[in-house]
Amino acid sequence: MEYDYEKLKSAGRVSKDALLYARTVIKPGRRLIDAAEQIEKFIADKGCKHAFPVNLSTNEQAAHYTPEFDDARIIGEKDVIKVDLGARKDTYLTDCAVTVCLDSEYSSLVDASEKALENAISMVKAGRKVTEIGAEIEKTAKQSGFKVIRNLGGHGISQEDLHANVFIPNFANGDNTALEEGSVIAIEPFITTGIGSVTDGSFLQIFQLASDNTPRSTDAREAQAIIEREFSTYPFAMRWMIKQMGQEFRARKAVAELITIGNLDTFPVLVEKGNGMVAQSEKTLIVTKDACEIVT
Repeated sequence: MEYDYEKLKSAGRVSKDALLYARTVIKPGRRLIDAAEQIEKFIADKGCKHAFPVNLSTNEQAAHYTPEFDDARIIGEKDVIKVDLGARKDTYLTDCAVTVCLDSEYSSLVDASEKALENAISMVKAGRKVTEIGAEIEKTAKQSGFKVIRNLGGHGISQEDLHANVFIPNFANGDNTALEEGSVIAIEPFITTGIGSVTDGSFLQIFQLASDNTPRSTDAREAQAIIEREFSTYPFAMRWMIKQMGQEFRARKAVAELITIGNLDTFPVLVEKGNGMVAQSEKTLIVTKDACEIVT
């Protein structure tokens, strides 16, 4: 089947608009859960499904923080929040991010991530080696006095798969894989004041269907059916499951059983190892012969 770039671009327009909208709802004093749900509603109201739950990772958190059910966390006056989101049109996915900086102390960090993304995009073309893109990202970060996060990076995007085909590093990792014309990629510099690496935190709210082993309990079988029907193989949030099942205890117990039997992959929050501040910028692109087309 021929790849439908128009559906990808349609999802891209919604994603781009959602990032602009996100800047209007990320305000000090608001609950993080309210901001996340407003952004997700914006995407749905534009006729797209979610490629994954909206991530609102704060300060030293680099990725994978989506608010939990009835999350009490309040946006602080000096928070640095990574808004990472994606829209889905049928099986066509986009991935993009901006950092909303509520503390002017870290505006140069955010500027560095945006400049690194801009410089990386300028290098994209068919045949470009991914290590060369990574080298440009790290050079830009160093020129600004910061470090890249080395164990995070960009990625290829295929139909139904948000992380496919190719890894695009944030430093020169020696990978000479060349970008292919017509391929879809996401470039996402993560820049930090810390040591340049992330580790798994204890907060876990994002899951993805991995297998279809038969659960023992009625609740887990119900949860499995909901996931297959509502979320398919795309990442989902615990709060989405709680709303579907109607009771928090049942949903959490069911998800725990599905993890135990290997039916779910888990995505814990990623935290900078040195507790450094983190900024992220990301766009989805189509690789062309001599450059690229920005989708988001």
